[in-house]
Amino acid sequence: MGPLVKLLDTPIDGLKIFEPRLFEDVRGRFIKTFSDGFFRENGLNIEIRESYYSVSHRNVIRGMHFQTPPYDHIKLVYVPHGAIRDVVLDIRKNSPTYGRFYALELSGENGRILVIPKGLAHGFKSLQDDTNVTYLQTSVYAPDHDAGIHYGSFGFDWECSDPKISERDLSFPSLNDFETPFTYGEGS
Repeated sequence: MGPLVKLLDTPIDGLKIFEPRLFEDVRGRFIKTFSDGFFRENGLNIEIRESYYSVSHRNVIRGMHFQTPPYDHIKLVYVPHGAIRDVVLDIRKNSPTYGRFYALELSGENGRILVIPKGLAHGFKSLQDDTNVTYLQTSVYAPDHDAGIHYGSFGFDWECSDPKISERDLSFPSLNDFETPFTYGEGS
C-alpha cells in the first residue's frame, strides 16, 4: 500500500497531510480515507472513537476548536464534497511553533486528509456552498472539555469581509488570554 499513498510532514510537529490515492473511472471517484495498517506503519496509533460531519455555506468560519485533557484527541479531517481553507494553530506550551498556524485547502477534488495531533486548535472557512467536512476523532465528545480560541486572535487572514460565525465561536478567548492545558511532547 506504500506507493498508493503519501504522508507528508508540515512545519508544525505532529501535523501531517495524508494524500490518499484517488481511484477514478467513468462512475466517479473512490477514496480510502483511513487504513489502520498504513497509519501504524507510519508511527500513528490512531483508534477512532467518533465520527462527525458538518455542512457549511460559503464564507462560514468554524473554529478554532479542540477538546481539553483528558478528552483531547487526534483528529482526521477531510472534505468529501466542496472545499475549505483549513487552519490549524499550535497551542502547546514549550512547542517551537506555539502560536503559529498552518493552512491549506482541503477539497473533494484533492482528497487530502489532515491528521491533527493533540494540542492543536482546528478551524476552517468554507469556500463553497454545501461543503461537507468530515471529522474522525480518537475521543468522544465531552461538553465540559469542548473549548476554542477566537478565530481572529492569532494573525491569520481569513480573506472574508462578511463571515458567518456562531455566537459560541465569537465568544472564545483570544490566543493571548488563553491558558493552555497542553504541553509540547506530552500525550501527543
